[in-house]
Amino acid sequence: MALSETENGFSGGEGGGEADAIVQTCVLGSFSERGETTALISSLSEVHGDLGPRESTTERFLVIMNRYQEQPHLLDPHLEWMLNMILDFIRSEKSPPSLVHLCFKFLYIICKVRGYKIFMQLFPHEVADVQPVLDLMSRQDPSDSETWETRYMLLLWLSMTCLIPFDLSRLDGHLESDGGKAREPIMDRILAIAKSYLVVSDSARNAASVLVSKFMTRPDVKQKRLGDFLDWNLATISQTNDHSLRNIVVLDGALQSLAKLFKHGKRDDLLPYAPAVLQCLEKKHLSESSEAMLRKLGVKLTQRLGLTFLKPRLAAWRYQRGSRSLAANLSMSQSAAASTGATSEVETKEQEEDYDIPEEVETVIEHLLLGLKDKETIVRWSAAKGIGRVTGRLPKELADEVVGSVLDCFSFQETDNAWHGGCLALAELGRRGLLLPSRLTDVVPLIIKSLIYEEKRGACSVGSNVRDAACYVCWSFARAYEPKELEPFVTQIASGLLITAVFDRNVNCRRAASAAFQENVGRQGTFPHGIDILTAADYYAVGNLNNCYLNISVYIAGFPEYTKSMIDHLVAMKINHWDGMIRELATKALHNLTPQVPDYMAATVLPQLLKMAVGIDLHGRHGAILACGQITHALYKVGLQTNRTVVDMISPECVDALKNIYQMVSLMRPAICSLIEKLSLSKMPFKNDPIITGWQWIIDDTIKTLHLAALVSALSALCEEYYQASPGQADPQMQDALVSQYTEGLNNPQMLTRCGSALALGCLPKFMIHGKLKQVCLKCLRQMCAETQKEGTFTEARKDAITSIAQVSVKAGACAEGSPDSTLCSANVDEVYGTLLSSMIDYTTDSRGDVGAWVREAAMTSLKDVTMLVASSAPEILSPDMVKCMMCCLAQQSAEKIDRYRAHAGTIFLHLLHITPATTTTLNWNAPSHAFKYIAQLLGLPEYQYHTLLGLTVSVGGITESTVHFSSQSLFDHLKLIQSDSAALGQFGETLLRIFRDNLHNDRVSVSFLKMLNQILANNCFEIFTTQENHPFCVDLLALCKEFKKSKDISKLRACISVLCGLIQFQGEVRKKVLSQLLLLLCHSFPVIRKTTASQMYEMLLTYDDVVDPEVLDDAMTLLSDTNWESDLATVRPHRNQLCDWLGVPRPQPVTKVTI
Repeated sequence: MALSETENGFSGGEGGGEADAIVQTCVLGSFSERGETTALISSLSEVHGDLGPRESTTERFLVIMNRYQEQPHLLDPHLEWMLNMILDFIRSEKSPPSLVHLCFKFLYIICKVRGYKIFMQLFPHEVADVQPVLDLMSRQDPSDSETWETRYMLLLWLSMTCLIPFDLSRLDGHLESDGGKAREPIMDRILAIAKSYLVVSDSARNAASVLVSKFMTRPDVKQKRLGDFLDWNLATISQTNDHSLRNIVVLDGALQSLAKLFKHGKRDDLLPYAPAVLQCLEKKHLSESSEAMLRKLGVKLTQRLGLTFLKPRLAAWRYQRGSRSLAANLSMSQSAAASTGATSEVETKEQEEDYDIPEEVETVIEHLLLGLKDKETIVRWSAAKGIGRVTGRLPKELADEVVGSVLDCFSFQETDNAWHGGCLALAELGRRGLLLPSRLTDVVPLIIKSLIYEEKRGACSVGSNVRDAACYVCWSFARAYEPKELEPFVTQIASGLLITAVFDRNVNCRRAASAAFQENVGRQGTFPHGIDILTAADYYAVGNLNNCYLNISVYIAGFPEYTKSMIDHLVAMKINHWDGMIRELATKALHNLTPQVPDYMAATVLPQLLKMAVGIDLHGRHGAILACGQITHALYKVGLQTNRTVVDMISPECVDALKNIYQMVSLMRPAICSLIEKLSLSKMPFKNDPIITGWQWIIDDTIKTLHLAALVSALSALCEEYYQASPGQADPQMQDALVSQYTEGLNNPQMLTRCGSALALGCLPKFMIHGKLKQVCLKCLRQMCAETQKEGTFTEARKDAITSIAQVSVKAGACAEGSPDSTLCSANVDEVYGTLLSSMIDYTTDSRGDVGAWVREAAMTSLKDVTMLVASSAPEILSPDMVKCMMCCLAQQSAEKIDRYRAHAGTIFLHLLHITPATTTTLNWNAPSHAFKYIAQLLGLPEYQYHTLLGLTVSVGGITESTVHFSSQSLFDHLKLIQSDSAALGQFGETLLRIFRDNLHNDRVSVSFLKMLNQILANNCFEIFTTQENHPFCVDLLALCKEFKKSKDISKLRACISVLCGLIQFQGEVRKKVLSQLLLLLCHSFPVIRKTTASQMYEMLLTYDDVVDPEVLDDAMTLLSDTNWESDLATVRPHRNQLCDWLGVPRPQPVTKVTI
């Protein structure tokens, strides 16, 4: 099937555009901030006492170190000198405590990035370091929350000093102090510190467990203190519970210390204590704890106990795939390999003899298997690793039993947690060679099930973690087994991975499957068409869901090995998916895959879907109905290439079933509408069949209740196929019935009915509106638009009607001398353009905001479509005035404040301006910084000046910072160009006044206009006018501003005050009139207006000092600033009158209200 025939697309879906993304990696080559780091560390002695510099220095050091979080090895050559510089400050006796704590904070930042296991090894650990570190540790306050980094690093340092090879008792010397009081031995001091910090609530607890693992495994300490410490630890565990935060912290420390102790200690030393520890754990029932961390530590300690019970040996029976070294593999001859295999069999038999397994191991394995089913991933992951480690020390028979127990997790009675844990355990077993090839026949089918595992829970589903872990299993198998071992399962694994990579809803699972497939292609080399598929379905390509379903799947299905398995998966798992988007994508994918195997689709898949379409599962029913329509349409396309009809390709039973689907689905209107569309497009032989009446009833009934794109498509396809009496000639009865019904629906009081009727009229084919254009379609649509716009109601219906006017006009075509009932001609073009242009000024608002923008957007699109039609067919019917009005309206919309609609208008403006694709200008209309500097240039054209300035008014006077900034900047740039041209500036002023007059009572424009005018006056843009006394511009502007005196709108009054203060720069009598208006506002009935006026006048007098006599200037400003203008009018009126006297303005006289 040609690519053009596939229903491909990239709208929606997750990770849109990732398939084409340019991948940029940020790989650092070396540690490049040595100089700055040295300076920061050196400055510690200077900044430690000052909070501001200390914080800025720490923050900068943190930023530098964090850059290397993903490549910490780059720090390795520099760790030593950084550590030594900081330790010099710590060891210095002159260093105050604040400097020491700051140094340890810097050490912690380095340690956090590089990891404590590497970094702690660099600490000096000579004999001379033990006592100073111990003394410094003893002086710390465990309850100080500000210095926890100090305690954390000191405990790690103390852990390293415990590695000295001398008996600690040699460091004690004389234990009697000068006062005769015995000093505590170093061994006891360290043990006391370790115990005390195992129960703290900060990170020092983690470092204390490291100290325990290092200290308690010393030869001298384990002889004297190991038993006592374990007794204390087990007693602590037994006596605490997990019901309080304090007890949880104590349990955490105790379990951590035991886990690390059994990890680092020698088996012979710890084996006598292991049964007691295991018994204590069993009594504690940690698996029932509500704390995930405690359950994880319990699993970790249990596996360490299991490894202690078992002798540390490598299972000789394990499966081995060559050597880990590629060079060793290449150099090993086949004969050497054969002899190695023969030898290993002998060794295996010898090692299996006298292999006594302690009884406790069974308990350990039981706990680990239970951990695989835990509800937290960290617990399951720890249990899986424990299963792998313990199984590696078991005999072959017992190990096989463990594998069998792991496989029991893959039961549909188990939860998704058990499936996930089972997958992790199988991956660990396979990676370690403990899953023998003989078990693959049992394991692979379970992994294939796991790759598509999904369980619905309420309104969503679970199982993405299971599918992700199954991909990890496949990845590990690729590395673990020879190609010959996996060869029998290649088809199953390859199909399963590709299905997950292409059809999984979760992007992480798709990418994991793609990575696993790539690993198998590279390691195994037996996956069919592996390299070709990887080029199309790589890690980034599968990021876009639409691309996966509609494009990549078609390419992969081109290989016969995968075609039917992909189709079967879509039918079995995705057609009935809980997510409606997945169901729709699956049906489109089936449409695209049909040309690969049309016979299989017609004979096998379609009958299955028809059964699902009448089933009890609503999701399955919806998906099946959609799929039936898509597959039928695809079969029709295939039939066109082979000169066959759909009826020839599918059975009569399927044809009957397709006809009868609509009768039993009342909740599937979108799916049924899609089915009607696809069957109509497939030219099913149903003409004059009663089924058509049923379909029409469904469409008409749906119009009243749902706003669906599928509805419009279904009606259009139905009319095209079944309502033509002859080619291009409508069935008169159906034409009259439908047109009358839908025009009547335009007056229905229900919003959805009006919307549906308008859309229905717009989608009718040309032959259905022939002869009905003027009297019915355009007249009714225009009338509905005019009435609802005037009333401010039915905004959505008005938007759909505007769209339909353009659709009807385009379908009818344009002809200058044509009939107004059939085509767009000189007799009706003015009416069409009049309606569209009036919709361009629809600024209806409601609780949702500027809903009129929907109508304006539809009107702009419709104007473009109709104009393109008329310009190409009958340009003579377009009058210059009509074109001028259209372009001016588009210019206004291109200058307004909402990015989306400005971009839409600008794009259409350029499209109509360059009606042939000759321009290569690329302009980002969405970005105010790009758009306004071009839009403002239209102010220089007299024809466009009014509308462009009107659009700029709401942008400059808006509230969005970026829009206000760039629009005002562009406006002022234009005013600078005409600053010295009195004629151009005068024309600009006249345009301003005209806009003000036209929108005096339009709050949407007037408030923004006043804000813009205030900015213009503040920037002295009319300086050339200020030299002329009583300039007409100022006089007219003041007269218009007076109209706002009685307004109750606070924002409008405030903006007016700012403008009046700006008008004070004009000379002559007008200045006295401006002052008079401001002084009137000082006694306004709103206190906030009086206060604002006084504040603005104070700033005005500071700016324009020639307004008042210099002798009274200070008094006037003092009166304005010191008076409480929010007091009652009787109090503030005398102050106002005093200002009138100082400013030489007559005192306002109170007007007595006359009562009739």
